[in-house]
Amino acid sequence: MDLLHHSFIATGLTLFGIILSRYFLVAGGLYWLFYHRLAKQLTRLRIQRWPSWQQSIQSDIQLSMLSAFIFAIVATLMVASPVFEWTLLYSDVSQYGIPYLIFSFFLMLILQDTGFYFCHRLFHHPRFFRRFHQGHHRSQSPTPWTSFAFDLPEAIVQALLIVAILLILPVHVGTLLAVLVTMTIWSVFNHLGFALFPDSKVCRWLGQWLIGPQHHVVHHQRYRLHYGLYFTLWDRLLGTQEKLNFSSNHQIVQDSVSDALELSKEPIQEVLSVH
Repeated sequence: MDLLHHSFIATGLTLFGIILSRYFLVAGGLYWLFYHRLAKQLTRLRIQRWPSWQQSIQSDIQLSMLSAFIFAIVATLMVASPVFEWTLLYSDVSQYGIPYLIFSFFLMLILQDTGFYFCHRLFHHPRFFRRFHQGHHRSQSPTPWTSFAFDLPEAIVQALLIVAILLILPVHVGTLLAVLVTMTIWSVFNHLGFALFPDSKVCRWLGQWLIGPQHHVVHHQRYRLHYGLYFTLWDRLLGTQEKLNFSSNHQIVQDSVSDALELSKEPIQEVLSVH
């Protein structure tokens, strides 16, 4: 029993260290690059107001560390409990083949995006917002540090969403790792606060189907829009998508600031209501 106990603690601490290191490496690295090293050169690409260290970033880091702890605990419990035997994780590529390996990667992204959309939209309901999601929205000007800043209940839900997918979909261990890396990079990218891609037909078309920094800046200013993680599909189908002007980053900044000022005058129930 002592050996099992020590093994559980060692696994949990190892996973916590990996998750936290990934967060600080990716989020911290991009924050340093965009908000310090290249800040002046990239000013024209900025799509939001400059964030406040005291008011938002410190809080984001604290919540992200809490989220990393929750993710590590859930992962450790899954591995060390009978739940692991119920999952459809596999390690032999030949079991399903290469085509399925590729297919399952995209299918898992779609399933995760679907679960994320509906949970995210539910968390914006007045009954749940303060307990589940308010911490993430302390930053009206999100940064890479905001990417995993979840309140305790939301962190648990996000972790269990991955577990739920593994219970219904055969997923290779490598595919799971690829999805987690994609999630990290995409989430940090969404909270970057800079528009990185040039104004072109291809980028404008992609911007109508893939969630990017412009979508998420607007979401942090106007809570009723853009609930997706990777794709805009559910936003388009359920009327929470706003057509953005990708050719004018300055306009996005101005619109976001104006919307924030207007929203500050509205009752919180009206702002957060699910419609």
